[in-house]
Amino acid sequence: MSLVRSAELSAKAYGNPNLYSFKGSSTGSGFSTQILRSDKRNIMYMTESYCSEINDPKYLVDSPTEELIHPPSSGISGRPFHPQGTASYQLITDSVSSMTPEGSFFESDYLECESPDQIDYNEDKMRLKLQELERALLDDNDDDDDQSMEIDADWADPIGNELLHDSPKESSSSDSNLSSISSNKEVSLIPTRTTKQLLFDCAAALAEGNIDGASAMISELRQKVSIQGDPPQRIAAYMVEGLAARMAFSGKCLYKALKCKEPPSLDRLSAMQILFEVCPCFRFGLTAANGAITETFKDEKRVHIVDFEINQGSQYILLLQSLAEQPGKKPHIRLTGVDDPDSIQRAVGGLKVIGQRLENLAEDLNLSFEFQAVASKTSNVTPGMLNCKPGEALVVNFAFQLHHMPDESVSTVNQRDQLLRMVKSLNPKLVTIVEQDMHTNTAPFFPRFVEAYNYYSSMFDSLDATLPRDSQDRVNVERQCLARDIVNIVACEGEERVERYEAAGKWRARMMMAGFTSCPMSQNVSDTVRKLIREYSERYTAKEEMGALHFGWEDKSLIFASAWR
Repeated sequence: MSLVRSAELSAKAYGNPNLYSFKGSSTGSGFSTQILRSDKRNIMYMTESYCSEINDPKYLVDSPTEELIHPPSSGISGRPFHPQGTASYQLITDSVSSMTPEGSFFESDYLECESPDQIDYNEDKMRLKLQELERALLDDNDDDDDQSMEIDADWADPIGNELLHDSPKESSSSDSNLSSISSNKEVSLIPTRTTKQLLFDCAAALAEGNIDGASAMISELRQKVSIQGDPPQRIAAYMVEGLAARMAFSGKCLYKALKCKEPPSLDRLSAMQILFEVCPCFRFGLTAANGAITETFKDEKRVHIVDFEINQGSQYILLLQSLAEQPGKKPHIRLTGVDDPDSIQRAVGGLKVIGQRLENLAEDLNLSFEFQAVASKTSNVTPGMLNCKPGEALVVNFAFQLHHMPDESVSTVNQRDQLLRMVKSLNPKLVTIVEQDMHTNTAPFFPRFVEAYNYYSSMFDSLDATLPRDSQDRVNVERQCLARDIVNIVACEGEERVERYEAAGKWRARMMMAGFTSCPMSQNVSDTVRKLIREYSERYTAKEEMGALHFGWEDKSLIFASAWR
């Protein structure tokens, strides 16, 4: 620490043989003394810690204190350093100079100053003394009994600017010490961020356009995550890739790449079907919808079910099994499955495989069943393509399908509401909806990211309770189903973002605007679902609200099912 600075001094200043000493408030952390030299015209600034006792009269002059003195502005060209704002200068007698650094001030052998003309100036000796003083001051920090000299981070720059640079060695030492103190303090104030906090900070940085900061955090995150670790590590592994894809504008490509490359076969289940089988909340939603559909079959001879995204037919395996257990005569069931022509199943007759599996199951259960496929995008389906027949009770099922339809926030052509109005025109006896209970449709990026993280964290937790962490089926389910949705939600915008979930309240509003009326779930359906919940785990919950059943993990609503007519 350099403690010397040259300054011009007026002749008036030399006329006072006393020492000027800085006196701040009782909470100050520095004490500055000017030593006046007539031959060199130098002022040496010496900083020392001092405690509140500095205001004690025993440290001041025995004689009456002189009036407050300010050094004349014409006398000093260099501005003295004032750590605590406005400072007062008070005269101190020579008796103070006998105190040692341990007593809060300086040694008497180089502070005696009866008269400026009597000082025998030795520059080398003075510099040596200053260096010894510096070491003594800095060593005080290790003594718990004495007041230590603490340099706050806010003071580091002013102090550095005020210190003299006569000696390159001293200046370098000072800058190094100050830098070290400031750096150590900053490090101690920054807590270690968890993976979740780091993910949120990264998403916030991207939302603010801070690409460099986000890139650095992505690199750090990739060292902390694993697709085979615990649930927080697994979800973070996929969410960080979603952030990276968003930054690289490659979300659409990654979304397609995560899709299953192989269609299901008669002896092999798809990842989506495994998800429906092992993730309880999906099973709860499908069971509730099936319960409402089965009750509609009563007193009906022929039933026509239209499904706009039949997927692997998992829901109807459960439906046929449940129907076979019902007493009485069973109706004839015709199932129409809409097949997206972009689906990988389409190229290899995927719907034919699904239909064959369901027909074989119905035959084993002694049920009358037929299946027909409609090869069309959902948005292009017309009433004539569904081949509805008189005398059939029409049931329309939307299981995890409606959120794929773009609405008014994406295009002036509101396909979501158009589809609902078209279905209403068919005068169905029942419409069932099963959807994820979350809001990622119109939410801005950062709130959408937080919503997705909280929602899928519960999904990964529920999988952790049903499948081993090293299960290949679990890895496939998380990668091809959950991770795929996560990437689309996080990395894509506009028409490329097709995973546009809405909360249950929004779906209710849409259904009512399309002309539908809510149908409360029967007590029998509610009891069936709650029984299934108890079989899985007491941690799952079920609640009813305005004709809909909500299912969640530890009171977090994940899936809801509702019935309309």
